[in-house]
Amino acid sequence: MAEQHGAPEQAAAGKSHGGLGGSYKVIVYEMENFQGKRCELSAECPNLTESLLEKVGSIQVESGPWLAFERRAFRGEQFVLEKGDYPRWDAWSNSHHSDSLLSLRPLQIVGWLR
Repeated sequence: MAEQHGAPEQAAAGKSHGGLGGSYKVIVYEMENFQGKRCELSAECPNLTESLLEKVGSIQVESGPWLAFERRAFRGEQFVLEKGDYPRWDAWSNSHHSDSLLSLRPLQIVGWLR
């Protein structure tokens, strides 16, 4: 679920636990360098721009990892985002044909290979 900041309307944040008992939290900002309207997520979001943000300019992963997609509904090029700061699109992508990120989901690790 999402919690939106910087605008009068706010949505309550949910909690998602996955993988090996970890929790997930990411903060998505509309502008580069963690500026502008922001949205906190703890569960998957198939369309960040539908009602939450106009675009994604920067990301802070507080706990994860997360799988980000360049298109809505978890489609297109994928990017694995580990804990850390991503101040602009080229920090999470080395793609030269797309600077968009439109959907996110927690990357759930369900077991270990031996």
